[in-house]
Amino acid sequence: MILEIVTPETYLLSTEVDSVAVPGTNGSFEMLNQHASIVSSMVKGVIKFKGKNVVIEDKFRDRFTSINKGYQIEIDGGIIEMKNNKITILVD
Repeated sequence: MILEIVTPETYLLSTEVDSVAVPGTNGSFEMLNQHASIVSSMVKGVIKFKGKNVVIEDKFRDRFTSINKGYQIEIDGGIIEMKNNKITILVD
């Protein structure tokens, strides 16, 4: 599936991933390949994602932390949409 992380200023990430965990307003949740469509708000916390072919541009690499065969990024909140095997995350 494709993960896109977008700020008001720029696209931080657009890459293929296997799983994404986010800090939802009603609790954290994880999405895997072929997850049902969903739109949710997010609170301050950490987005974690894993994949075999994750590509992060050098100019944004300092915003991401490598963890446990994956990556994470801290956010202040935002909105997530999962549809047709594509996750778009708008972060503050």
